[in-house]
Amino acid sequence: MSGNWRISTFNGALLAAYFIPAWTIAAFKIVISPIHGLYERPNISLALFVSDHLQLSGMATVRVALLLALGRMTVVAFLAVFLVFITRASTRRSGGCDEALGMALAIGSVMSFAGVLMASQAGEMAALRLHAAELLMMLGTVIVMLIERPAQPQPGAASAGLTLQQT
Repeated sequence: MSGNWRISTFNGALLAAYFIPAWTIAAFKIVISPIHGLYERPNISLALFVSDHLQLSGMATVRVALLLALGRMTVVAFLAVFLVFITRASTRRSGGCDEALGMALAIGSVMSFAGVLMASQAGEMAALRLHAAELLMMLGTVIVMLIERPAQPQPGAASAGLTLQQT
C-alpha cells in the first residue's frame, strides 16, 4: 500500500485535511450570519475591500458574502471528491484523481490570490499572511503535480489482472 502513493496525491490529501475543515467552517459562518461571518478573520480582506472601494448596499454585501461561501464550498466539494477518488488504488496509481485536485487548486488559488490583493489594499496584515500561506500551499502542490510524471505501468503487472484479450 505504501508503494503506490504518488507525492502529489499525498500532498493533496494533506491539503484536503487543512482546507476542508477550515474553509467549511468559514463558509458556514457566512451562511449562518452573512455580515458577521464576512467580518471574521478568513474573510476580512474581502469585507474591507468591499466596504472601502465598492460601497455596496447591505443586501449586495450579503450577496457578495454568500458568493464567497459558495466559492469556498466548491473548493471543499472538489477536495472531498479527490479524497473519495484516492481511496481506490488503481485510480490513485494512474493519477485519475488529479482532475478533482486540479480544479480545487485552480479555484482555491484564484480565491487566495484575490484575498492577498484585497488584504494588501486594505492594509490587513494578519489576513495577508493567512491568504499568502494558503496560496503558497496550493501553488506548491500545483508545482509538484506539474513536475511529477504519471506512474508507468509495470511490465509484469498487466498480465496479473483480467484482460479482454485472449493469451
